[in-house]
Parts: sequence; C-alpha cells; structure tokens
Amino acid sequence: MTRHLRLRLAVVTLTAAVLLGGPAYAAGAVTGETSTTSVSARTGSNALSGSDLNKTLQELEKSYDGRIGAVGIDLGTGRTVGYRAGERFPFNSMFKVFACAAVLHKARTSDPGLMDKVIRWKPAEMAELTANSPETTEYTDTGMTPAQLCRAGITKSDGFAGNTLLKQIGGPHGLTEFFRATGDRTSRLDRPEPTLTEWKPGEERDTTTPAAAAQTFTKLTTGKTLHTHDRARLVGWLKASLTGINRIRAGLPKDWTVGDKTGTGGASNYGTANDVAIVWTPGSNAPIILSVFTNRNLNNTPHDDKVIASTATALAKALGRL
Repeated sequence: MTRHLRLRLAVVTLTAAVLLGGPAYAAGAVTGETSTTSVSARTGSNALSGSDLNKTLQELEKSYDGRIGAVGIDLGTGRTVGYRAGERFPFNSMFKVFACAAVLHKARTSDPGLMDKVIRWKPAEMAELTANSPETTEYTDTGMTPAQLCRAGITKSDGFAGNTLLKQIGGPHGLTEFFRATGDRTSRLDRPEPTLTEWKPGEERDTTTPAAAAQTFTKLTTGKTLHTHDRARLVGWLKASLTGINRIRAGLPKDWTVGDKTGTGGASNYGTANDVAIVWTPGSNAPIILSVFTNRNLNNTPHDDKVIASTATALAKALGRL
C-alpha cells in the first residue's frame, strides 16, 4: 500500500466516522458481544427498542438453532443498532464487493485504464470453480475486463471473477491492506475461492464482524473513499444483484430500493450465510445500511434465507423505518 493511498484514506476514515456518528459509533455502540445498542435515537414512535430487538433476535436464534450477527445504520437520523455486532463471521462471497471497490480505487489512483483492460485465462485455471462461475465460464475464449468481472462477481457471485479481481490488487493480502487503509482494522482475507469458505467456530481467517462490514460498506457506497463515478458504478452493480432476492430484500417492502451482496458457505461449513445492503425507502434520500451474518450451531446443516430476511425486518423496525 503506497504512502499516498494511506494518507488519502486516512482522511476518508475521519470523514466516514463523522458520517456514522463519530466517537459514539467508534467507541463501541454496536460492538457488544450479544447486546443491542442505539445511537441518536431520533426515529419514529414505532421503532423497536434495543431490548425488543435483542429479544426478537434471541428468539430467532433459538428457533433457527444458530447464531445471528447484525447491524443497522440509518444515515438520515444517525441511529445505529446491533446484535453480536463485534463477533466474527466468515466473509464467504461477500468479499467480492470489497475487492471490486479496491480495484476501482486502484484504477482511479494509480493504474488508469485498468477497468477496461482485457484479462485472459486458460480453462485449466478454472478447474475448481467452474460450477460457481456462471459468467466467466462463458468468456473463457475472449477474456473479460475488470469492469465485467466486477459485474459478474457482484450480480452473480461468480467465483472465478472474484479470484481474478483479487489478483489485480495483490491477492487476499492486498484486500486486507485495502481494509486497513480505509480504517477497518478488523476485516481480513487470507485465502481465495473456494478455500475461503472453509469455516468452523473460532476460525479467524477470511472473517469480519457485522459492525466492521457495515462501516466499511458505508464508506464505499456513500462516503469519499471512492470517486463519485466509481461509487455510483459500485452501487449500480449492487442494485442489479441477483443472489439476494430471498435474503435482506425479502424482509423489506417491495417498493424499497435495495443493493446488496451475499455470501454462502454451505452446509459443510456450519451453514454460514450473510448479506450486506444499502437501502432507500420511498420519500427519503438518506439510505440505511443493513449487515446480517448467520451460522448454524451444528455442522452439515443448511443455511436459512428466511432468518436473514426476518433479521432485516427487525433491524428496519429498530431503526424506525417500518
């Protein structure tokens, strides 16, 4: 990471901290292990209280026989709510939105033309990821640009696209450096697909927390970490995502506008599944950010999209938007 990038993103971190409520958020408003907390509670009278949200998610965990980590941020009111917000969960394919952001930043600051450069590969390079790479498989003969790879990685969660994007920024370590440069000292990526989905309780590799993911996602989609054009491009891909229809989107009204990125570890990895989203409600220019992570208590148990949808509903209520 260059000194110029570190200095530039240090300023961005301060700006984003103010946007998120400054010291109140940074000091741990949503970093408790199992508690729910709120900041600047200037919301509607129908908002769930912190204790009500806590109870709702505890009951959902019990019925699901698993663990839920969640954060909601209202950028209009400054209210922030969270549950197990400081506990670690695996990234899974959610990493792809952050990798795309890092590539966009590199193209804008140090490698002009990168987004339109054609990247080629050999069929053998896709051996382990063919089943999870619906779009890149079709472009093996022609190659794809990073812009096309970002679209495939975010909208279809194309695995090979994600790995190819990582190569443009120095691999998993390069993405971790990008996190640090944005002020995120928690999130880390250690392995590429498909091994990054291998997870069991206590594993720290390839993990983040609901709070860290929400904070960094907020900076990338609404802050100044990315150039205005690049930020709009990233949000456009998120809005076009096809993988999260039954997750956060399913827990919110149909007329709300949602852009999201999912991640799924599979039953053999304790049924881990997650989703992070930027959401606009009708009549409001200020979006909300929702970050939801789940895993089962028993291994070889499938994930449950309905749990993520129900958690999104509870967060929206706690923020006073429902």
